[in-house]
Amino acid sequence: MIRLFKHYISYNVVLLSLIDFMLLLLAGEAAWRLRVMQIGAGVGEVSDRAVEIGVFAGVIWLGMIAVGSYGPEALRSIRFATARLLVAVSLGVLAISLVNFVLPGSALWRSVLLYAMGIAILVLVANRILASRMLGAEAFRRTVLVLGAGERARRLERLSHRPESGFRIGAFVAMGETAPLIATAVQRESISDLGRFADRVGATEVVLALQERRNSLPLKDLLRVKTQGVHVNDFSSFLERELGRVDLDTLNPSWLIFSDGFSAGRRLSSIGKRTFDIVASLLLLIVGLPLIGIFAVLVKLETGGPAFFRQKRVGLYGQTFTLIKLRSMRFDAEANGAQWAEKGDPRVTRVGRVIRTVRIDELPQAWSVLKGEMSFVGPRPEVPAFVSELEKALPYYAERHVVKPGITGWAQINYPYGANTEDARHKLEYDLYYAKNYTPFLDLLILLQTARVILWPDGAR
Repeated sequence: MIRLFKHYISYNVVLLSLIDFMLLLLAGEAAWRLRVMQIGAGVGEVSDRAVEIGVFAGVIWLGMIAVGSYGPEALRSIRFATARLLVAVSLGVLAISLVNFVLPGSALWRSVLLYAMGIAILVLVANRILASRMLGAEAFRRTVLVLGAGERARRLERLSHRPESGFRIGAFVAMGETAPLIATAVQRESISDLGRFADRVGATEVVLALQERRNSLPLKDLLRVKTQGVHVNDFSSFLERELGRVDLDTLNPSWLIFSDGFSAGRRLSSIGKRTFDIVASLLLLIVGLPLIGIFAVLVKLETGGPAFFRQKRVGLYGQTFTLIKLRSMRFDAEANGAQWAEKGDPRVTRVGRVIRTVRIDELPQAWSVLKGEMSFVGPRPEVPAFVSELEKALPYYAERHVVKPGITGWAQINYPYGANTEDARHKLEYDLYYAKNYTPFLDLLILLQTARVILWPDGAR
């Protein structure tokens, strides 16, 4: 894993994305040369079209991130990857064509874009076929030495067997706890030098997976491997990095306090975030106003009730505000109080089902963003009654309110719509990860991948 602006990204994904970007640059240049050779024109200097080729590669590359071309499923399935690539390249070429229509004079003629589109799809799919063979190889995974042989160690063993896992386990070391659950674990007493043992199994990282750490930390062992250049990580931090969420089952207050995160030095980032929210919400309200009006009329015609749904939600630092959405349920849907939405919820109207699928019901929330009650990116704001229940049932639930709620967020793109306390628990793990590791880079990543959720709304309810 590489940590980029406090967010962990697999080395495999970074390598694959860089290769993709270079292939897109080559595809753009090849398309230009092919077209000018056909019409008998001069090829010209590469520097004359470098900006246009770079824009082509950058737009397609961002489109690939947005539609999930670097997700685990896309790395495992060629069919899945090809479908995502077709959508990303098509949307990217369409966006560039629209810009060229408004601002003519670019070297990216429509004929060049057509050739570039075909070449890009071919080379990107070929790269995926090659990557699918290589990225699953053990040589591309980090080797980890696990200190512990109990339930935590067994959990790491299960994680290492996932197809998208970026690590393999070189060995388990039973540290004299209770009876080991890992049959292949090596007893610590049989290892004379843990540093040499780590080197022998090829470990680049040691993970402390002891069930009980009080008065049992093997400080001498950890110091030995650390001074030999091997990275040492505790169990909770390792899970945070590998899963992209804060694991509530192993979380304790001291880890939350002393681990990196919740930085006060992000004031400049907060100013940039607010500036983006103001500009983007104004544009969205201006552009989306006709769409909001059309569907407001349709909602009104279908049910006869109010077109907009207003409800109190909990925002920053637990303060409440009024959230506004296009109404997608019957106007008496919450006559008996707030309820969790269910899959195939009978309260959802026909028009409501459409606007929920394409997320049009969320558009009026741009007004809350403009007022500063919400942000575009952040944890979803919940109903006060639900918050009261969840704060009693889930530890650290109140900590998700240290950032503004958002229209989209890390939990929304990584976990389906929550409909009960257990779902809320899983989403809280992602919300805490976002609150702990917030950066503009993570916001950009979430905004791009929100397009994937809209295009493939498998979590919509």
